[in-house]
Amino acid sequence: MKAKASKGTLLRLTRIVLKNYKFSCLAVVACIIVTSLTTLASTLFTRSLIDDYIVPLTQVDNPDYSSLAQTLFTLALILMAGVVCSYIHNRLMINVSQGTMYRLRTSMFKHMESLPIAYFDTHAHGDVMSRYTNDVDTLRQMIGQSLPQVFSSIITLTVTFASMLALNIPLSIVAVIMALLMAVSTTQLGKLSRRHFKTQQQKLAEVNGFIEEMMTGQKVVKVFCHEDKAIEDFERINEDLRSSTYDANRIANIVMPVNGNLSQLNYVLLGVAGAALILYAHIDLSLGTLVAFLTLNKSFSRPIANVSQQVNSVLNAAVGAERVFALLDEEPESDNGTVEIVNAAQDDEETILLPIVQRTGLWAWKVPAEVGGKPQFIRVDGGIEFENVDFGYTAAKTVLHDININAMPDQKIAFVGGTGAGKTTITNLINRFYDIQQGSITCDGIDITQIKKKHLRRSLGMVLQETNLFTGTVLDNIRYGRLDATDQDCIEAAKLANADNFIRRLSNGYNTVLTGNGSNLSQGERQLLAIARAAVADLPVLILDEATSSIDTRTEIMVQRGMDSLMKGRTTFVIAHRLSTVRNADCIIVLDHGHIIERGTHDELLKQHGKYYQLYTGRDIA
Repeated sequence: MKAKASKGTLLRLTRIVLKNYKFSCLAVVACIIVTSLTTLASTLFTRSLIDDYIVPLTQVDNPDYSSLAQTLFTLALILMAGVVCSYIHNRLMINVSQGTMYRLRTSMFKHMESLPIAYFDTHAHGDVMSRYTNDVDTLRQMIGQSLPQVFSSIITLTVTFASMLALNIPLSIVAVIMALLMAVSTTQLGKLSRRHFKTQQQKLAEVNGFIEEMMTGQKVVKVFCHEDKAIEDFERINEDLRSSTYDANRIANIVMPVNGNLSQLNYVLLGVAGAALILYAHIDLSLGTLVAFLTLNKSFSRPIANVSQQVNSVLNAAVGAERVFALLDEEPESDNGTVEIVNAAQDDEETILLPIVQRTGLWAWKVPAEVGGKPQFIRVDGGIEFENVDFGYTAAKTVLHDININAMPDQKIAFVGGTGAGKTTITNLINRFYDIQQGSITCDGIDITQIKKKHLRRSLGMVLQETNLFTGTVLDNIRYGRLDATDQDCIEAAKLANADNFIRRLSNGYNTVLTGNGSNLSQGERQLLAIARAAVADLPVLILDEATSSIDTRTEIMVQRGMDSLMKGRTTFVIAHRLSTVRNADCIIVLDHGHIIERGTHDELLKQHGKYYQLYTGRDIA
């Protein structure tokens, strides 16, 4: 089954190459054929050189070398044609291999962007990155080097064998028997090494993932003096990689010496067999013919040795291709929604919504019309309702139980509770990072499963607990929230988030280039930029997941004022461990192990002396 899977993988890769570079591949094939024929011509010339020129010329007193010189000049032209074809085919294969890698990486990235969040929650980032680098690079080596050499070897084998048969059939039979032995040894050793190559690629991905984790968490490593333990762990997984690579190459590297020795043995056997045919069978076999045949046998054995030399690359590439195609074959995020969000304006009587192109700050849901009707436009107010919602990341374990929430437009809903209570999970369900098992979630009365995911998320502004900044200027990072925002829009958003002051103190102000996830900024400053990013988006629903968790108390007071302005006219969901930030919420929902156990305003919940009272005051419940 594994052998079949490997063949299927290589065939799939071949189809991709031929689909995009058909004419280049045909040109490469033509060049390889010409190169092989020129090599064969030089080999066969050995027979003519000995029998027709060297032997006759040694038997005359005044030899005339003019005919030999003319023949050698003709041979030089033929060999020059082979050199030119070899150069052309190598240049073409560089273009084919690099172009294929470009297309594969592009396809992988496009497909990765279509995958659900669950994929990234269950796959190490280092493993995914390894598919773009190590696995794709193994394919480059195979396409650019191994496949042309294998095809060249097949052409050389074919024309050489035909020439050997024309020269002498008995000697050809001996050569074929030895070639079969070489082919069998190559096949069997290849099967043994393939399993180790697969393990090697997996271990290489683990090493990359570990290095990425250590680089990201280097401060944590140093704070807790974890350097020795980190080195110990790395040495362990690095040893696993070394061991698997050793096993893979130990077997694969045996192929070349084995075939080399069989080739030398074949050469000796043919020499003995040729002498026996001349001495004992009295077969008319000239010296030139025997030398030419022995030279052809070298050309016959060399392609098999070349193929065995490429076993490592082909097997490694087959494993790499499997991992690349495994990513490409992952099921993309499903989306059966039909409702879209559009910019809208009201008619003169302010009773009907009309779709327009330019941004107005007013949005509408465009509900497709039934047959023969007109599409319906519903104002986006941001009313979110959960009704009897159950959810689990796996079917075996439910993490949210019978959740009922009715968030009216312009309301601020806060979620509080211990770690793992389900606060972030609820917000992940609103934007359909995950889909629920039971119940329903509606937005402005429309089931969110009927809304296209991209359009649903376009109505939601989010500030995550983990801030992600991208390489680019401060303005670019704020504009990430709305790509058509002007510089002034971004500056106003920064002022609203209270980020303008620290931005202007940077070396180049708003044009300061951030790298390494904004490593030259404090955690609080990075979070202020994330808030500004949400502010510039100016969307009807706002989700704040611990948005002020990394800001000091003094800064929090100033940011909170900006946040209050940002929340006006929007449905806002706030997740907070710092309960002082949610006292003015219209409704505070207390979660415990996926259940809503309390709800109400700050004052109402304090009077209940329940879980919220305990969280807020730090006192035990009476």
